[in-house]
Order: sequence, then C-alpha cells, then structure tokens
Amino acid sequence: MTLTAVILLGAFHGINPAMGWLFAVARGLQERSRDRLLQSLPVIALGHLASVALVALVVGATGSLVTGTALSIGAGVVLVAFGLWRLLSTRHFRWVGMRLSLGQLAAWSFLMSSAHGAGLMLLPVLTRIPAGHHGHAMSGGLFVAGIHTLAMFVTAGVVALAVYEFAGLTVLRRAWFNLDRMWAVALVGAGVFTLVQTAW
Repeated sequence: MTLTAVILLGAFHGINPAMGWLFAVARGLQERSRDRLLQSLPVIALGHLASVALVALVVGATGSLVTGTALSIGAGVVLVAFGLWRLLSTRHFRWVGMRLSLGQLAAWSFLMSSAHGAGLMLLPVLTRIPAGHHGHAMSGGLFVAGIHTLAMFVTAGVVALAVYEFAGLTVLRRAWFNLDRMWAVALVGAGVFTLVQTAW
C-alpha cells in the first residue's frame, strides 16, 4: 500500500457519512449556520486522527517485539473478521441528541472511527514501516496517520459544504447509498490482500 493509497483511503473515509460529514451538516442546518458546520469539521477530524494514531502507535510500539510477518498475518485476520462483523451486523452506534460540545463531538468521532475500524485499514502500510530505531517506526506511523486524516478532512469538508449549500438533507433521504456496507467489504478486501501478500 503506497502513500497514494493512504491518501485515497482517507478520501474514502471523508466521503463516508458515518465518519462525520453528515453530522457536521446536520449541526449546520440545525443552527442555520455555516460557521457551525465549519467549526465541527476540524473537531471530527481530530477524533478520527486520535483513533487512527492509536493504531499507529500500537503498531510502532510492538514492531520490535513481533516479526513483521506475524503482525501482517494478524492484521489480515483482524481486518477480515472486523469487516465480516460490520458486514453482517445490523446494529449501529447512536449518540443521544444533537447538541454536543466540541469535546463530545471529538469523542463521538473517535468512537465512530474506532467502531468502523478506520485505523485497521492502514495496517498493511503500518506493518511495512521499517522497524529500525523504535522512534522512527512510531513517527512514520504518525506521519501516515496525519496524511490519511488530512485527506479525510479535506474530502469531508468539500462534501459537507456541497451538501449544505446545494442539497440539504432532503436529497440524502431520497437517494441513499449504503457506504457502511461498502466500507465493510473494503475491510474484508484489505484483509484478504494483506494475507495473500504476506503469503507470497
């Protein structure tokens, strides 16, 4: 998985309404304020970054304790299992009420990103960062997490503003594509790809 793939994956997360842009639009429409929408997006991105960075730090911290092959196999199995769980699950995490503080919004984003396995999708690239010096592996993982989140933030911002300005939530009620299922299939696909690549 190249850096380009990491950026594209971040863009995919940005398009996914479950990752936050839909929530930002809802807050903007509720308050009839574009500023409220724009205020929400960086906080949502911060929660997403925290979720992804946590995975990157764990991989960086354990890289010297386990072989890359074992970690890749484990990552592939986790991706496939988590993807199948998301694909077959009908339960969704819900937050009570829409009037949240910025801290609560960041926590919501962290929980949603973690629940959807955002960091897990980066395991194929995180497990291939050269272990070398312990600090290099961790800083490399955080760099990947940062680039990924920046792509997610930009994409989510563009989508949120377009929906807020031109469509509103009524369009989403008429034409809804289940990105959550697509996301689950992508998780399974990434896991299978990781396992096949490790086997070779």
